[in-house]
Amino acid sequence: MAGVNQPITQQAIESYLWGAATILRGLVDAGDYKQYIFPLLFYKRLSDVWDEDFAGALADTDDVNYARDTANDRFIIPDGSHWKDVRIVAKDVGKALNDAMRAIETANPGRLDGIFGDAPWTNKERLPDYIIKNLLEHFSTVVLSLANVPEDELGNAYEYLIKQFADDSGHTAQEFYTNRTVVHLMVQMLAPKSGDRIYDPTCGTGGMLISALTEVKRTGGEHRTLKLYGQERNHMTASIARMNLVLHGVDDYQVMRGDTLERPAFTEDDQLRTFDVVLANPPYSIKQWNREGFQSDPWQRNFLGTPPQGRADYTFFQHILKSLDPATGRCAILFPHGVLFRKEEAEMRQKLVEADLVECVLGLGPNLFYNSPMEACIIVCRSRKPPERQGRILFIDAVHEVARVQAQSILKPEHQLRILSVYQSYIDDPGFAKIATLEEIATQDYSLSIPLYVRKKTANSQTEEVKTLAEVWADWEQGSRAFWLEMDSLVDMLDSF
Repeated sequence: MAGVNQPITQQAIESYLWGAATILRGLVDAGDYKQYIFPLLFYKRLSDVWDEDFAGALADTDDVNYARDTANDRFIIPDGSHWKDVRIVAKDVGKALNDAMRAIETANPGRLDGIFGDAPWTNKERLPDYIIKNLLEHFSTVVLSLANVPEDELGNAYEYLIKQFADDSGHTAQEFYTNRTVVHLMVQMLAPKSGDRIYDPTCGTGGMLISALTEVKRTGGEHRTLKLYGQERNHMTASIARMNLVLHGVDDYQVMRGDTLERPAFTEDDQLRTFDVVLANPPYSIKQWNREGFQSDPWQRNFLGTPPQGRADYTFFQHILKSLDPATGRCAILFPHGVLFRKEEAEMRQKLVEADLVECVLGLGPNLFYNSPMEACIIVCRSRKPPERQGRILFIDAVHEVARVQAQSILKPEHQLRILSVYQSYIDDPGFAKIATLEEIATQDYSLSIPLYVRKKTANSQTEEVKTLAEVWADWEQGSRAFWLEMDSLVDMLDSF
């Protein structure tokens, strides 16, 4: 398809990557494609960029040793561990591949240790030699040098592949992939800038961190001064996040493995490390977590209280709030609507409101998440709100700001712009956005349910005393929506018993 110094189009690179996945059809569950395809893509990229650096240095100096040292400046590929070395192996190909990946990890401690994951390459029943050979030959049809496929293009293709795997694997999609149009909106609301420390405590494949990086680039900031941090419980997913960041040209990053609630990875001086920006889509309402341990949390993350066993949402919430820099910290968190009004969290919610940390509560439309018709919300908080926003919370009802494109729901640019404009202006927009004072929220028993504050706009004029049937229906629909949101939360809670 593309040889040396032959740039490849975005569409062609996407087709090429998906073609690798089709080789595995029938042998491997769709949910497991990622543990094979991503390491191979990363391995091929490292090898091709190494070759590119080597060839450039050799052309300049005609000195083989100097050229090898120059190529190893970026990443070290030990003798015998290059892609080309594995490609010519005739038997026990899985073992040769596994050994080469481990050798590269060992040669690049700190940067690449464990990055290729733990796919069972040597299991010939699952992956016979001929299948691995087919994969190697498929990947070998394109030279993934920086000249052929720049970092942004390969990064975009990588994100495409993540989405395709999410679509294909079904049940794992939500934890593996967050709707990118929603992520883009969250990032724009927080406006990351050069030098920011950006953190995602449940980072998945790193999409939110990448989106923050992209936003800084888009707004003309110096993205290489960003410091990106993530923690992910699933080992393979954490490896994919690290590969994702490297393929996007990120050098200053840390993605740690482990359970954020049990063992937060980022600490200093016996306290949680703090960050300028936190973006998160925590797992919704997880049932199994160490509630007893959290009651005496060593990191003081229970400052609002201890959440109920069947709902860990406020556990993640408090971890995030505790991770905000006291002066510059701001966060955007994707949550189910239940966190806004569930009775079992009422006391914590009251303390949250009274602490004046919440800046905006944004309700999203349905079907923005894979395999789920649920509506979700974004909660934006700041450690130190601007004076004009203190003592107030902006509620935005964007339930209708959504579009269906190719059987999927998205936020179009115009939807994002409308939401972002109201948020940045921090103004009332009848039927869409409403600023409520903390005193007003107290009269609603500190419920943050959006329909309590954002009333539907009617077409009723001042001279019209009798409402039309459509207006009566709109009023009923407004009141009933708050009720049904609470009912959905109750049904969900009952289902968990």
